[in-house]
Amino acid sequence: MIQIRFLSGGDIDGLGITSTDVIAAVESVVDAHGRGHTVFEPRTHLVPDNGGVGHFNILRGHVSTLGEHGLSGVKVVGDFVPNYQKGLPSELALMTVYDPTTGVPLAIMDATLITEVRTGAMTAVGAKHLARPDSRILGHVGARGTAFANVTMLDSLFPLEEIRVTSRRPESREAFAARLREVTDTPVRAVATAEEAFDQADILVEASRLEEPTPLLRTASVKPGAFVVPYGTISAVELDLLDVMDKVVVDDWRESRSGRFGALRAHVDTGRLSEDTLYAQIGEIVSGAMPGREHPDERILFWHRGLSILDVALAHLILTRAETASAGTILDYR
Repeated sequence: MIQIRFLSGGDIDGLGITSTDVIAAVESVVDAHGRGHTVFEPRTHLVPDNGGVGHFNILRGHVSTLGEHGLSGVKVVGDFVPNYQKGLPSELALMTVYDPTTGVPLAIMDATLITEVRTGAMTAVGAKHLARPDSRILGHVGARGTAFANVTMLDSLFPLEEIRVTSRRPESREAFAARLREVTDTPVRAVATAEEAFDQADILVEASRLEEPTPLLRTASVKPGAFVVPYGTISAVELDLLDVMDKVVVDDWRESRSGRFGALRAHVDTGRLSEDTLYAQIGEIVSGAMPGREHPDERILFWHRGLSILDVALAHLILTRAETASAGTILDYR
């Protein structure tokens, strides 16, 4: 008989996984990617005939360094911006993981938390290697699920003196700011516009939820020494943004070139971002093959689209914790 462990969101919340655990797992798999110990294909999209309210992302990956034989996994995550009108998160995800030597499914788990924290952890890992260590002001646009992990993980790594947040809906940004004030002593200010959030910021994160391209992150807002992370599904940056960047780093160049979506999609499609103009993949930097930040005044941009190998790494962390704690529900497969 083959059995599968099912882990609900509640099961996962009860495992006590910390931000430190998540960042360590993500940095480790990014290092593995830089050393060639991962296998994955760029994400694909399923766009239903639903009036344009949302689509699904399908991510597939394998990490050879996890466990005795490695671990393979597939995640399906919905991206439905209007879900707030129904009291639902905009992103809901399901993860399945497999033994890569037999194909036997090992677990099915709610991957909503994985999706939220892995994005923030990737932002944090990028910042650790690419932002100024004395960064004081964080400007963050967007209040969706991934935003909380972005801000709190960055706050744990840098001596921030101010966090500025904004989003399209006033009630959303105010609620986000209030939630952040509950967990940090760093002053948090909700502002009305992206311009206010980004003004003279050391770290600029654009995580908006747009329905059509709109320039929220303007080139003039990026001061010398700034670290910029645009990763909204729909572009919120100006076309000439890359003209002022000293280094452009991505999570994976194949991933950057694929699909219809992404913050720098127009820059890739018009040739403004190419293999020749790209500085490095983040795995090359984390593994030591390429230097990260070399000078205090460098303007550095990090575009991460979300690699499936991060999901696999965090699924492995969750599964091993769950096995130790005998958490979840064991289901008969066949």
